[in-house]
This record gives sequence, structure tokens and C-alpha cells, in this order.
Amino acid sequence: MSTRDVKDAPLRPRRLLVVLLLPLFMALVAVSVINVALTPIGHSLHASSGGLQWILSGYALAFAILLVPAGRIGDATGRRRMLIIGIAVFTIGSLLAGLAPSVPVLNAARILQGIGSGLLNPQSIGLIQQHFRGQARARAFASFGTTVAVATAIGPVLGGLLIQLLGEEAGWRWIFLANVPIGILAIVLARAWIPDDRAPSRREKADLDPVGTILLGAAILLVMLPFLERGVSALMWLSLPVGLGVLFGWVAWESRYRDAGRPPMVDPAIFRNVPFRNGILIVSVYFLGATSIWIIVPLYLQAHLGHTPFEASIIGLPSSVAAMISSQLGGRYVLRLGRRLVIAGFLTALAGLALTALLAGPVENGATYWLLSLPLMLIGLSQGMTVSPNQTLTLQAVDPRFGGVAGGVMSLGQRIGAAVGTALIPGILFSLTEGGTAYREAFVITLVVIMALTLAALAVSIVDRQREKAEGLGS
Repeated sequence: MSTRDVKDAPLRPRRLLVVLLLPLFMALVAVSVINVALTPIGHSLHASSGGLQWILSGYALAFAILLVPAGRIGDATGRRRMLIIGIAVFTIGSLLAGLAPSVPVLNAARILQGIGSGLLNPQSIGLIQQHFRGQARARAFASFGTTVAVATAIGPVLGGLLIQLLGEEAGWRWIFLANVPIGILAIVLARAWIPDDRAPSRREKADLDPVGTILLGAAILLVMLPFLERGVSALMWLSLPVGLGVLFGWVAWESRYRDAGRPPMVDPAIFRNVPFRNGILIVSVYFLGATSIWIIVPLYLQAHLGHTPFEASIIGLPSSVAAMISSQLGGRYVLRLGRRLVIAGFLTALAGLALTALLAGPVENGATYWLLSLPLMLIGLSQGMTVSPNQTLTLQAVDPRFGGVAGGVMSLGQRIGAAVGTALIPGILFSLTEGGTAYREAFVITLVVIMALTLAALAVSIVDRQREKAEGLGS
């Protein structure tokens, strides 16, 4: 099939959604699976803790730095092409990771995977914005949320299974190599099923605001680095205020670029869009606390109660099933309920967190650890009521022409929130236990901190609900 045939063929929404979610699934599994692979990698490649840290940090930094620039390039030059490039880069990174003879090569391969993920993620969101409207878009983002839940749940289980069946050396390598055929399939389907949306040929090149791109990349690197490399040196924290200064400089540059009549990478005016700004704030604060639940619960089970890593990993499966179901229900009702659905999701999360804290005592005193799966299911249920619906409500306020940039900004908020949260929340738990606080008390206090962050996200949601009511929406 020629490029022209694909461009002129009638759009088939289901096929389009499949080809958008397949690489997303692959990239998300690459994030969730790596935790169970770190120990085998360390044994196989004789890696230090610092080397292992960069297997995580290199991916996270490359991913976050590219989200917004990749969205801008996709919006300006064509999203299908950028999606295919992202899948190809991720697939090559997966192949190199699976064949890596040393830790430096593996770290470079993981950075390549992060680059690929950063390129493809905003294209998926932008293409959903471009080709779906109304309830169809809500269902598409619901499928997006379901994919996140499935990938997060299956990643550690799949990784553990491969390592158990193939042994440590072959097992961790096939965790990466399994992405190669999936990536090739995704490229073939993308070429066949996604309409070619390249910008018309013209003599002048698209203005991609290179200075703005460099400034934002530097700001993200400097802001995230101390949270990802917090154990290296206390001096690392000096990069945080420097990064915030560069971020303010980026905003000033973007405003000046726009005022000069040129297209900035991100027009600062987008942040005057109240529903978009509120949605970014909601998801950033939510990820600040929510992602850490799946760090501190396994820590509590393993470090304090003596359960195996496999037992700690499967405790989250019922929660992921609940998230899959609620994501689909959320997609069905989000346009009818508006922010009320997100508010209900945060209230459900608060109930789950409170019950987790209450049940920690019985579990410590001999009750089955599976008792914790009940409140964790509530947390999973809340995920489907908050993440995808918030994405739908936030992005429907943005012109689809700028869907890639908007999606990149939104994903960046998630990544920064998650990076800060995974440093802050476990750090509180470790500080309390090392300071002499009993482990269960430290665990409960940490859960209360996550509840406080959830309350903050709930407060912003309530404020945005008042805006909806004033505008006659979601009533």
C-alpha cells in the first residue's frame, strides 16, 4: 500500500486505536518490569548500585526531556512519522539492551529506550485528539487508561516469569528482547493504519524554536536530577534552584518568541486556559503521591513482614483489574459527570489509603497479607476514575492542532510528579524507620502524607468543578 493510499483511505478508529496503544503498552511494560530485573542484571553484569540506578534514571530523564519538544515537532511536521521514529528508536534500544555486554552499554540502551518513549508518547495523545471527538475520544482515553493499568500489572509478573523460566542471565535479556518483534509489528501497522499527516512540502523549514527546546530540556534535567540521583551528594540539590531559574528563563523566552511573531514551542498563553492549567496541576499532584503507594507497600511487606518479592508484586494485581474496569466506566460517563467523576475518584482513593493504614495492624499481627488487597483495590478503582477522565477533561479544552504539545506537557507533569514523589515518599518512610520509629507507625505516617497530597488534588478538582457549574458544564 502506498503512502497516498494510506492517506486517502477511510479512517478506521478501532485499528487506529490498536496501533496507538500497542507501542504505549510496550513502553509502559519497559518501565514496570525493570524493578524485578535489577537484581539479576547486577549479578550478571557485576554492576554497582550506582550503575543500576542509571538503568532507571537514564530512561526517566531521556523520556521526560523529550515529551514536549516531540509533541511540538509532531504537531508541526506530522505525528505519524514521529510515532514511527519513536517506535523504531525504542525497538533498537530494546535490542541493544538485550545484547548488552556491560553496564555502560545497557545504560546507553536504556537512554535510547527513553528517547523512543519520549518521541512516541505525545504522538499517541495528539493522534487521539486529532481523530476522535466527543464520546469517542472519552472512550479512546479510557482505553489509554486501561492499557496503563494492564501494562503496569503485567510488567513485573512477566519479568518474574521470564527470569524464573529462563534463569537470571537469559531471563533479564529476554525482558528487553521481547520488545523487538512487538516494535516491528507496531511499525508495520502504523504505516498501514495511520493516515499520513505530514505537513505539505514547502521551501522554508518548520520553525521548531531550538533555543526554547534547549532551555526546557536543561530545566527538566536540572529539576529532576536531584530526585533521581539523590544518593550521590547533597550538593546535587543545588541543581534544583538552578533548574527553576532556567525554567523561568524558558517562559520569558517563549513569550518573547511569540511576541516577535514566531511560533514558540509552547505558547505560555496555554497556561491561561483554566481547565488545562487545573488539569495539569491535578495530575501532577496526584502522581506525586499515588505512584509511591506501589513502592511503600512492597517495602512494608518485604522489609518488615518478610514476604518474597513475588508475593509483594502480585498484591497489586486485583488493584490493576479494578483500574481496568473503572477506566472503561470512566470513559463512558466522564462527559456526563465532568469533574464530579474525578472528585469521586479522589474520595475513593482517600478511603483506600485510610483502610490500608487501618489494616496494617491486623496484617502485622498474623492476618493474611492478602487482606491489604481489598483497600488497594479501592486505590485501583480510583485510578480509573481520575487519570483518564482528567486527561479527557483537560485536553478537550485544547485545540486539537496543538494536541501533541498539550499531551507532552501533561505527560511531563506526570513524570515530574512521579520523580519527586518516588524520592519524597519513600524518603519519609526511610527517615522515620532509621530515626527509631516503629515500622508500622512509619508506614501509616507515610500513608497520611499521601492522603494529604490526594486532598490537595481533590481541592483543585473541587475548584474546577465550581468553574464547570459556572459555565453550565457536567451538570
